[in-house]
Amino acid sequence: MASEGAGIHKDPVTGEMISKSELKRREKQREKEARKSEKAAATPAAQDGAANVTNEDDLNPNQYFELRSRAILKLKETKEPNPYPHKFNVSKSITDFIREYGKDGLIAPGQKLEGVRVSLAGRIHTVRSSGSKLKFYDLHGEGKHVQILANVRDAADEMTFLATQQIFRRGDIVGVVGTPSRSQKGELSISPSEMVLLAPNLHQLPSGHFGLKDQETRYRKRYLDLILSDDTRHIFITRSKIINYTRRYLDNLGFLEVETPVTSMLAGGATAKPFVTHHNDLNLELYLRVAPELYLKQLTVGGLDRVYEIGRVFRNESIDLTHNPEFTLCEFYMAYADMYDVMEITEDLLEGMVKYLTGGSTVMTYHPEGKGGKELVMDFKTPWKRYDMIETLEEKLGVKFPPSETLHTAEANKFLNDLCHKHGVDCSEPRTNARLLDKLVGEFIEPLCISPAFIGTPSAYVLLTSRADLFSHPVGHPQVMSPLAKNHRSRPGLCERFEAFLCGKEICNAYTELNDPFEQRLRFEEQVRQKEQGDDEAQPVDETFVNALEHGLPPTGGWGMGIDRLVMFLTDSPNIKEVLLFPAMKPIETGSIATPSGKQ
Repeated sequence: MASEGAGIHKDPVTGEMISKSELKRREKQREKEARKSEKAAATPAAQDGAANVTNEDDLNPNQYFELRSRAILKLKETKEPNPYPHKFNVSKSITDFIREYGKDGLIAPGQKLEGVRVSLAGRIHTVRSSGSKLKFYDLHGEGKHVQILANVRDAADEMTFLATQQIFRRGDIVGVVGTPSRSQKGELSISPSEMVLLAPNLHQLPSGHFGLKDQETRYRKRYLDLILSDDTRHIFITRSKIINYTRRYLDNLGFLEVETPVTSMLAGGATAKPFVTHHNDLNLELYLRVAPELYLKQLTVGGLDRVYEIGRVFRNESIDLTHNPEFTLCEFYMAYADMYDVMEITEDLLEGMVKYLTGGSTVMTYHPEGKGGKELVMDFKTPWKRYDMIETLEEKLGVKFPPSETLHTAEANKFLNDLCHKHGVDCSEPRTNARLLDKLVGEFIEPLCISPAFIGTPSAYVLLTSRADLFSHPVGHPQVMSPLAKNHRSRPGLCERFEAFLCGKEICNAYTELNDPFEQRLRFEEQVRQKEQGDDEAQPVDETFVNALEHGLPPTGGWGMGIDRLVMFLTDSPNIKEVLLFPAMKPIETGSIATPSGKQ
């Protein structure tokens, strides 16, 4: 086939688009292997096929792929058998098979459960031969595995059975029809009368003993990671449980789950740099949402008093151990509530979730440097510790902060700049008051929060046990850092906001929502000024949202939690990529792009 790009040609065997020199190298290698195969065919083959298996184990990945591809293409031509059948009837899952037939005493070692016929399907992980007429396979599926005890004497058709056994390789998906049994050593098995190839694996499957060790490959080829690693499978099952628990918890409180737009003309609801896209039909620049907040509060204005959404948000920011450009966020808004109600919900939700995952305990461990490294012990038992932001910074730094109502001024900016310089706290431009405060909190308060704790709530190191206690201690989160939060009811310059931290990282953020349209417009205009100073994360004026507030937003408590980061801590995963099925990765730099279809 002619090249579809400069110097790019299609491999007639694999369909890959490769360079001319690589194609020539492969053709030369194939000629060499063909001569070798002809020579081998002239000598008697080993009866049990062991020689063939040994030769394949010695091949490099490319050689194995080409050899297996030719074999499967031959089967596609002859249909003896068809390597990609349309359907296989599975009568029982591997999990149910183990539960039903794995009971002690049901099947004696070396015996079969006569009169019972079962059909299973799964992926072959290991193949072991014992002579020419007996093979053992490990069949994996649903995170479980069972042995296939393939003895020719159990076959419905001996010749077909033996021929089929020669086709199977590690990684193939197969169907098995047979009888529950146990091996002579007592291992639960299925003794097949028939085995069917359902989907061949054209590539060498990494060793079951060593597994898939390369981290980059695990993230880029998550399907391969899931095939080989039960730990990876467990992480994503736990992730699903966390999301489902959150959904059930909110549903039981009378919340309504809704969906809001992913693209919009304004990127509001959070201080974050957005992704930009283009709508062709409207010839319009749009943003991917950084948060669903402003839409959800419009629904609360409309009378949906308790709403929530669990969905993807997109922030065009750095990638590191705890940040991915797109992530899953849960936000809820609760009319006639404030941050104190939301704080209690946060404690109750997460304490209950941890008990659900652990079977009753509130204690979990986390290893930020990976297994075998430093261990952090997290106790989710309520009530959680609370840290007042300004009071704690004053205590840690040995200084007196300016009055809270002046934290937005140029004088406060100089004070915060000097404080950061003195203590070696780095803050990139623009060095706004909000960013400087955030950096100081990250350096001196967040590391105190190993077990879950609140920042921005009353009195450093004081545990509060009732709503009365909450009101008796003033809340302290600077208004300059919170353009969508309501002014504090008793401390000028502060707002009613808290953040929950775990192992030194933020997991959720909540406010008593600002519902004054006059004040909200002023806050937005201040954000515009910060954007003009170079803060790409500052929010624009959202006239639609302000107009909604002008129709009346009831007193409302709002809350947002990053699901991915929470899953990290609850699955003991030190890297956010471990809890995302398909994390953001840098592209692989190659001279050409190869795809199975041969398309570029």
